[in-house]
Amino acid sequence: MKIGELAQIAQCTVETIRYYEKEALLPAPQRTAANYRSYGQAHVERLRFIRNCRALDMTHGEIRALLGLMEKPQDGCGAINHLLDDHIGHVDERIAELLQLKQQLTALRQQCQTEQSTDACGILHGLTVMETEAKPKRHTHLG
Repeated sequence: MKIGELAQIAQCTVETIRYYEKEALLPAPQRTAANYRSYGQAHVERLRFIRNCRALDMTHGEIRALLGLMEKPQDGCGAINHLLDDHIGHVDERIAELLQLKQQLTALRQQCQTEQSTDACGILHGLTVMETEAKPKRHTHLG
């Protein structure tokens, strides 16, 4: 099948497929005599796997590691469990960060309870005087 067909089946864009090929997450397809890419069922399955991992917010590095582990079916799944445990830890960190963000936004929202002119708005004043804290180094792929 051609790249457009694969994109339609996998419900993604042609650019996404090319990007995954460039990142070596999706193996390079065979080429036809006319030099068109020719994809097979293995590409569909690999692309579905990658997209499912991305839906779970996994990084390309995590996906690459899982793909490498898939290629060693004789090995145990301990490394897979470890990778997923680490990813769950990243999700926990992000949840904590989002809860902190919600607290900050809620406190800021409390500074303006009534409709008034913008020069008297507690939210705008709060944003102007708010001290920003240095962001802790994140261990997640979100930056």
